[in-house]
Amino acid sequence: MDLHLTGKTAVVTGASKGIGLAVTQALAGEGVNVVAGARHVTAELAHLAADGRVHPVEVDLATPDGPAALVQAAASVFGGLDILVNNVGAVRPRTGGFLSVTDDDWISALTINFLAAVRTTRAALPLLLDRGTGTIVTVASVNSWLPDPLVIDYSAAKAALLSFSKALSKEVGPRGVRVNTVSPGPVSTPLWLGDGGVAATVARATGLEPGAVAQQAAADSVTGRFTRPEEVADLVLLLASDRAGNVTGADVVIDGGLITSL
Repeated sequence: MDLHLTGKTAVVTGASKGIGLAVTQALAGEGVNVVAGARHVTAELAHLAADGRVHPVEVDLATPDGPAALVQAAASVFGGLDILVNNVGAVRPRTGGFLSVTDDDWISALTINFLAAVRTTRAALPLLLDRGTGTIVTVASVNSWLPDPLVIDYSAAKAALLSFSKALSKEVGPRGVRVNTVSPGPVSTPLWLGDGGVAATVARATGLEPGAVAQQAAADSVTGRFTRPEEVADLVLLLASDRAGNVTGADVVIDGGLITSL
C-alpha cells in the first residue's frame, strides 16, 4: 500500500532506540525526511542518517527550550514540517509504593512523558498549520486505560496525553491538522527488557528473574507476546498518512488483547 508519504518531513522525538528508532526507520523507508531527536545519537540512529534522509539532533526534551530547538531544525534543514511523532518517554517502576514517589519523581515523570509532547506540539503546530494537512501522532500507553500503582506517575502522565490530544484534535481539525494517539501494551524495547528496564527493576524488588517478569507480562495478553516496535511504527505511519485521512481524535490500542473491556 502506498502511504503517499514520499517527500514529506517529520519530527520524531525519542528516536535513538525502541519505538522511536523503529518509527524513524519506517518513515525514512517511505521516503520521508526525518528530524530525529534524542539525548544521544546511538550507532543505530547514526547508521540511518548515512544517506542524508534522517537528520539526528541531540537535544534534551525535558528542558523548556529543547522541543523548540528540535522543531526549528526541521524548518532549517528541510524547510517545513508535515508530521510530528511525539514518542519520547520514560518509566521507573515505583516498587516502594505511592508514598515513595516524591515531588521530584512526579515532576520528572510528568515532564518527560507529558510536557515534552505539549512543548514539541506547541513549537510544531504553526509549521503544520502552514501546510494545511499536517498530522500529529503521539505515543501514549495502555496504562492510560489500565492505571497501575507500580507506574502511578507514568500512568497519570499518559492519561493526560490522551486528554490533551483529544482536546487539541477538536481545535485544529477544522484547519487541516489531524491529532491521534497510539497506546501500546508492553513492547520489546529496552524500556521493558533492558538492564534498567521494567522487567529488571521489578525482578530486583521481588526476587524473580527478569525473564520470568517479562514472561508473565506477555502472558497477560491474548496473543501471549510483547508487541514488536516495528508493529507500533507501522500503525504510526498509517495514522500519519492520508490513508487515514478522516481519523482524528482517536486512540488506537496495540496491546495483543491486554485490555479486555469494551
